[in-house]
Amino acid sequence: MSDEGIVVARVEDVPDGEAIRIDAAVTGTVDAIAVFNDGGDFFALDDTCSHEKASLADGWIEDGVVECPLHAGKFCLKDGAVLSMPATRDVACHQVIIDGADIRIVPNPDRLQ
Repeated sequence: MSDEGIVVARVEDVPDGEAIRIDAAVTGTVDAIAVFNDGGDFFALDDTCSHEKASLADGWIEDGVVECPLHAGKFCLKDGAVLSMPATRDVACHQVIIDGADIRIVPNPDRLQ
């Protein structure tokens, strides 16, 4: 069992191909964090698309990529790298720890308030 990070959800709270949004007040970060489940692998990125203000948690998730629901910019779930226009800036990624049935987030220190 790990006591590192912040428990933000349980594994069953994030179905495959879905994401949830964790408010910045919970994580202490400058942006909310989106937690994604892609085929049983969990990832966490800043929630706001770097192109315009849209929630990546509301995007489409497939093959390690999230597509922004507003203008279809794509980001790599593993590292937040931008993969397609109109987005041109990466989004920050955060460490995910699966601790039994708990999902823990270790916020990226560069994104703390």
